[in-house]
Order: sequence, then structure tokens, then C-alpha cells
Amino acid sequence: MKRLILALFFPLCLAAAAAPYQLDATEVRPIHSAVLKRDYQLLVALPESYARSKRRYPVLFVTDANYAFPVVRNIAGRLAKHAGMEEVIVVGLSYAAGDTPGYSRRRDYTPSTPRAQAYTSDMPGRAPAFGEAAAYGRFIATEVFPVIAARYRADMGRKAYVGHSYGSLLGLELLLGRPATFEHYILGSPSLWFDRGVMFEREAAYARVQRDLSASVYFGIGGRETLAPGKRRSRSEEEADMVADLKEFDAALQSRRYRGLRTRVEVFPGEDHASVFPFLFTHGLRAWLDKAR
Repeated sequence: MKRLILALFFPLCLAAAAAPYQLDATEVRPIHSAVLKRDYQLLVALPESYARSKRRYPVLFVTDANYAFPVVRNIAGRLAKHAGMEEVIVVGLSYAAGDTPGYSRRRDYTPSTPRAQAYTSDMPGRAPAFGEAAAYGRFIATEVFPVIAARYRADMGRKAYVGHSYGSLLGLELLLGRPATFEHYILGSPSLWFDRGVMFEREAAYARVQRDLSASVYFGIGGRETLAPGKRRSRSEEEADMVADLKEFDAALQSRRYRGLRTRVEVFPGEDHASVFPFLFTHGLRAWLDKAR
């Protein structure tokens, strides 16, 4: 009987002792957006030297924080500790409270409502929502930035944006709508097929009225993000060649000869849409901070 009691008791002890894993030197700050009328969270990771230093640090603002925040925080920390990279503050931008990740990012990160493709909502009782990237950009600039500037020793003159996929669409919306929002953009695998290639239209419209685009942009993408065999390339998700789209978009930017614009495109052989983010972020961070040395 004693053996049975112990066999039952120890699993209960282990279960009771379990606790959620927490990342060191991180904070979670709730934020209500008056612009968007929604609630979000800011996930903040501070550099290792923050507590014993009085200096200000560059800041990385990262979309899709559920996945990207711990990845960016850990890579940036390792590069600082083992490769001599400058330390940074990392700010993760969460999805909206009460929304699924898919619903939140489709609405907040996309520049328009698709004109052709039909989408099914993953939130019962709520129609799919799109096209609020410009408003979300105002939320970042007018509501997120003041919180970070007031609460942390952040060098707000050295801000970088990090986005992937739809997150890169948001980055391009900022680049073409409010380019001075960030000093550097790290944009991975942008979904340039979205809404029949609407960002190509936005870039052309910008070029018709502007001669300057002062920004540093790093583009990264997986070498396997190409057109599937037997498909004919088009501006649709199913027939998109994302590598070709990105090269075409960068070529358009370069052809304008914008004053102050610096772009770089890297294709990572063997990587696909799901695997490429850690690679492009590492290279994009180096492209930004190595220049500051």
C-alpha cells in the first residue's frame, strides 16, 4: 500500500511544482490603443548591462511577438555577448487581446482589403478584417513610442523595425507612408502577392510625387520561396514566386534613385517561409549595427 501511495503522491508533487517558464530581464506592459480602440501588450527585453549602466540603447520593434519576440531577444543577446554586437532593447508587439493571431495580424498588418481572393474568418461570428496597417502604424508612432521613451533608456533616434510575411507588409506600409518612423527596416519574406500586388501600386504612387526616401532597408527571404512546379506566376498566394516578387520590388525602388535610400536583398538557399526568419534577422541586425561601428 505504501508503494501505491508514493506512486500516486510523487506525480502530484511534480504537477504542483510546475510553473510557467519565464524569460529573464523581460517585462509585459499592457497598452490600450485609443487609435485602434483595442488592447495589446508590449513585451520588453532589456540588455544584460541595462541595470548597471546609465546609457541609452538602440531599440528593435518586433511584430508577431508570440513567435518572434523570444527569437529576436535571444539572437540579439547572443550576438552581443559572444560576437561583440551592440546591445539593444527589444520590444515585441503582441496581437490584439481577444483576437486569434491570424485574425489580428490580417487586420493590423495588411494595407488594404483584398479585391479578389475570399478569406474565411477563424473567429466565429466575426467577418474577416483587413487593411488597417496605416492605423496600426499610427498606433506604433503615437502610442507605443511614447511609452518606451518614458519608461526605458531607449535611444529613440536609433529605432529598427522587424517584420516577416504580413509583418513585412506593415513595414512597407510604414516605409512608403511614414518612412521616418524607423531608421532601419528588417523585412523578411514580404507577402507582395497580397491584394494583386497592391504594394507595387503603392510604390509607384509614391514615386510619382516623391524624390526622396530616406531609409535603410534589409530584405531577406528563403531560397525555396519560389513558384511551385507546374504553376504559372501571378499576383496570387497560390501562384506567387516570392523571391522573384521581392527582387522585382527592390529593382523598382532602385530605379527611382531615391535620395537617402539604401537597400540590400539576401536570399538564403535551402530555407523556406517557415524556417528563414532567424537567418534574415541575424543578417539584418548586423547590416544595421555593423554600420554604426
